[in-house]
Amino acid sequence: MAAADPRWDPGRWAAASLRARGAPEPRPGPRRGLWRRLCRCCGHCCGRTAERRWEPDSREAPARRGLQAARPGQLIPLSLSIGCPEDPVSHHTADFRCPVLVVRRGQPFSLCLRLPRALRQPQDDLCVELTLGPAPQVAKGTHVLIPLGESSATGWTAEEEGGGAEEGAGPGAGHALRLRVTAPPHAPIGRYRLSVRTRTEEGGEYAAPFQERHDVIVLFNPWCPEDSVYMEPTSDLNEYVLNETGRIFYGTEEQIVERSWNYGQFDQGVLDACLYILDRRGMPHSARGDPVMVSRVVSAMVNSLDDNGVLVGNWTGRYEAGTNPSAWAGSVEILLGFHRTGAPVRYGQCWVFAGVMTTVLRCLGLPTRTVTNYNSAHDTDVSLTTDIYLDESMKPMERLNTDSVWNFHVWNDCWMKRPDLPEGHDGWQVVDATPQETSSGLFCCGPCSVEAVKNGEVFLKYDTPFVFAEVNSDKVYWQRQPNGTFAVVHVEEGAIGRRISTMGPGSGARLDITHLYKHPEGSAEERQAVSKATSHGSRPPRGRGSGSALTLALALAGPAVAGAALELRVRLRNQAPEPRTLRLRLALAAVRYTGVTGPAFRQEVHRREIAPGQEEVIPLSVPYREYQGQVQEQDALKVTATGTVEESGEVLARELRVQLQLPQLTLTLLAPAVVGQEAPIQVLFQNPLPEALTGASLRMEGAGLECPKPLALGSVGAGQTVRLRQAVVPLKAGLRRLVATLESPQLGPLHGLLSLDVAEGAGPGGGARENDVTTGARK
Repeated sequence: MAAADPRWDPGRWAAASLRARGAPEPRPGPRRGLWRRLCRCCGHCCGRTAERRWEPDSREAPARRGLQAARPGQLIPLSLSIGCPEDPVSHHTADFRCPVLVVRRGQPFSLCLRLPRALRQPQDDLCVELTLGPAPQVAKGTHVLIPLGESSATGWTAEEEGGGAEEGAGPGAGHALRLRVTAPPHAPIGRYRLSVRTRTEEGGEYAAPFQERHDVIVLFNPWCPEDSVYMEPTSDLNEYVLNETGRIFYGTEEQIVERSWNYGQFDQGVLDACLYILDRRGMPHSARGDPVMVSRVVSAMVNSLDDNGVLVGNWTGRYEAGTNPSAWAGSVEILLGFHRTGAPVRYGQCWVFAGVMTTVLRCLGLPTRTVTNYNSAHDTDVSLTTDIYLDESMKPMERLNTDSVWNFHVWNDCWMKRPDLPEGHDGWQVVDATPQETSSGLFCCGPCSVEAVKNGEVFLKYDTPFVFAEVNSDKVYWQRQPNGTFAVVHVEEGAIGRRISTMGPGSGARLDITHLYKHPEGSAEERQAVSKATSHGSRPPRGRGSGSALTLALALAGPAVAGAALELRVRLRNQAPEPRTLRLRLALAAVRYTGVTGPAFRQEVHRREIAPGQEEVIPLSVPYREYQGQVQEQDALKVTATGTVEESGEVLARELRVQLQLPQLTLTLLAPAVVGQEAPIQVLFQNPLPEALTGASLRMEGAGLECPKPLALGSVGAGQTVRLRQAVVPLKAGLRRLVATLESPQLGPLHGLLSLDVAEGAGPGGGARENDVTTGARK
C-alpha cells in the first residue's frame, strides 16, 4: 500500500485544514423567517443589511461555481479583469513572481467588469463575491459579499471609480464598469477566490463562475496606519519587508563573523509555499488576520517537530541523509522543496530556521529581521538563571549542567501591535522557530514583547521567561560541599546576552540592538529587571556577586586563524594591599555553538602568588595539530579558568570562547549580466589548512537568479588555491545579489556575496499581466 501523501496531513485544526479537491456534500441553507418569505422587498423592513440581500447559495460547492445556464433578462458579464498596472506598485507587490494579483489589506485595488449594457440602478444590482478557504462562511469573514457602493459586514468595500463606466469600442465590446475594491485592514490574509453576481428585475440573479486566474492574494500591510503591523514609512520598511538578501551574524562575542543569506521572498513559488505552511498547520482561515497568531503558527511550522513542518533540526554532526546546515545559501530551495514534497527538509540549525522564518514573515507582509544573540543562555528549569555545578576540586559536573550557554543563537524580531498585552508593548516581538523548549505543548516560541523582556515582565505572554533568560540571566556557580549539598560560590553578572546584532536598514552593516533587550549592564534599572524576573522563577532570588580584589581575565594574544597556532593569555591582577595566592585550573575543550562542551583536550593547574598592585600573565599556546581533531564546523574553542584564593576562599571563574577565522569566497562577474542570458561567475578561494579538504561542495542561491545545482569539488590540497567558473541566468533586471557557500568536513563554511547590476534583455520586456477572461454562460 502506497504511503499517504504528507501534504494532506490534517494537522491540529483538522476541520479547517488543507484537503483534497472535490465538491463537498451540499449543506442545507438557513430557513427563512415567515415575514421574509412573505415579503419580497429589499429586506430593510426586516432589519436586514444590504449584504444580507446577497446570500450564499447553499446548493453550491464553496468557491467552485461553474458556468450557469442563462435565462432571458439576466445581466451576464462579458469579461472580468483583476487589477491594473498601478496596483502592484502602490501595494509594494510588484516584485512577486506570481500568476495572480497580490495586494495588501487596507488599500484599494482595481476591478474592471464588462457588461452587455450599462447597469441601471436601482432596478439592477451588482455584488462582488470573495471566498477564502475550503469552507467559507459569511459569519467568519471568509465568505464576503460586497454590494456595489456599500460595504460588507466585515468592512470590505466596492466603489465605482469616478468616470469608471464607459462604452467599449467596436461591436460586442460592451459596457465597462470600473470598481475599486478594498479589503479592511483586519481582513484575514490568504488566497481569495473572486467573482461577481448581478441581479435584474426581469431576469433575476446571475452568478459568474469562479476562475483561478481571478484569484487575489491579500497580505498584511505595514504601510497602512490602520493595520496592526503598521510601521512608520521609513527606509526600515525597505529592509524589513522588501529586502531579499541579508546578513546573518554568528561566531562569538569577541569574534563576530557574518554570512550572506538569500531570503528570496518574491521568488516564484515562495508565496504559495508560505500560504501552504498555514494550510498544512490547519490554521483556521478566519484567524489569519491576526499577526500574533500567524507568527506563532509559523514559528511552530518552520521546525518539523509536532507537525512535520519545514525543517528537521540536526546538531549531531552527521548529515548523510540530507544537507549540512552550513551548506544552505538561502531559504528558497528549502521552502520550494517542502511545498513540492510535503516532507520536512533535512537539515537545519538556528540560523537556517531564522533565515526561513524571515522569508515567510516578510513574504506575508510582517516587518521582520534576523537577530543574533551572543552568549545566549538556554534555561531548562525556569529558574531564570544559568546554573553551573562544580565538584569540590572545581571541575564542572557535566551530568548536572543541563543549562547551557550557546556561543550564539539566531532568532527573529517581527513588528506588530499587541492588543492582548498592556499598553506599551507594541513594536518588536521575538519569535523563534528553533525547537528548544515547548510552549503550551508545542515547539514554538513567541511572539514575545522585546519591551517586556527588557523590563523583566516574565508574566506576560508568550514565552517571556525563556527569552529573558536567554539575554539577561546571571551565571550562578554552585560547588558541592562535603555533606553533598551545593552552595553558591560565585555569581557572574553581565555574561549572558552580549552584542545582540542584526543587519542595519539601508547600510547593510551590523546594528547592535542590545539596548532594546536590556538596560545598561549593571545599572539600577537592569538589576531591578533581573530581580523582578527571578521573583517569578523556580528558585528564590540570589544576592549579587561580591567583587574580588584579585581579578582574572582571559584574552587572545593574536588573531585566531584556522590552520595556525592559537596564542592565549591568562591575566591575573592583585588590587588588595596584601599578597594573594591563587590556585588556578585551566581547561581547553571544543564547544558546539549550542554550548555543549566536549572533553577537555588540555588541562593545566597553576599556583601563583601575586604581590599587592602587581599583575601576572600566564601564556597558553595551542598548536594546530592539538586542536585539529577537536573543532568541527560551527565549533569554538573554550578556555575555562576556575580558581580559589587561598587567603579568603573566594572563587574566581571565567570563560573565553574563540572562533577560528576562515577565508571568504571571492566572486567575480566575468561578463555583463543581462536578463535571460547566462552570466559567467568566477569563484576563488584558498584552503588555509595544512591538510587536504575532501568532500567539499559549492552551493549558490540568489533572488531573481537561476542558479546552478550544487557542485561537488572533490579534493582540495593543503594551501591550494582553486578557481571555479559557474554561470547564473538573471530572471529580473536591477540589482541582484548572489550568495555562495562552500562546506567541507575539515573546515567550517566559507561564504561569498556578489552584487550584479542586471540589464534588460534585447527582447520585449514583460508587460502587465492580462486578466481579461470571458465569463460567458452556457446557452
